[in-house]
Amino acid sequence: MGRAYQNRKESMAKTAGQKTRLYSRYGKEIYVCAKNGGVDPDGNLALRSLITRAKKDQVPAHVIERAIDKAKGGGGEDYDTARYEGFGPGGCSVIVDCLTDNVKRTFTEVRQAFVKNDAKLGGPGTVAHSFDHQAVFVFAGDDDEAILELLMMADVDVTDVELEDGMISVFAPITEFNKVRVALTDDNADINFEVEHITFVPQTMTEVTGEDVETFDKFINALEDCDDVQNVYHNAEIND
Repeated sequence: MGRAYQNRKESMAKTAGQKTRLYSRYGKEIYVCAKNGGVDPDGNLALRSLITRAKKDQVPAHVIERAIDKAKGGGGEDYDTARYEGFGPGGCSVIVDCLTDNVKRTFTEVRQAFVKNDAKLGGPGTVAHSFDHQAVFVFAGDDDEAILELLMMADVDVTDVELEDGMISVFAPITEFNKVRVALTDDNADINFEVEHITFVPQTMTEVTGEDVETFDKFINALEDCDDVQNVYHNAEIND
């Protein structure tokens, strides 16, 4: 499996526009999570994890607080989840997760990103079977066997534990997310997770080369520019 999860296109807040989109996406996701599961992070583990991730991505506290306050009000927008699958430039597999208050608008924008960038939008299940939906934790360390033993002793169902370049990666079923986190933090209260999220991990990679690399970058950027797109997952291995 390696570190294939890192091939997922992340929202990198390098410009003011990208920061605005990043804050908006976190705000929307926090609002929905708090509205559906409760506004108290101690009682809503998904919300607590989301807030932690937002802080790591340098989302301002007022953005987080405003989203939670909005959920407390009980009104506000109603968002639906939407997932689109297909093939990107070079034949790579792509999954696009969205939160939207207008499914028709979102479908049109996502479809245009595919159509204009030599990509093909498919139906539900087109490529999802080639990804594993997993909880992923990454942190500094040098003894993957000790971590595996620790998790097994805590009765955690672990898919894989890997060591690469001084970083340990733990892969587990999404239902084990909290058990993994609790076991690792109980063992080391000062542990710093570089990654702690639920994601789609590709089972195999697809090499994207030549002119497809530039088209692929344009394709991903077009998806990232869609306000309703929350996450983009793919199995592209880029070779310039």
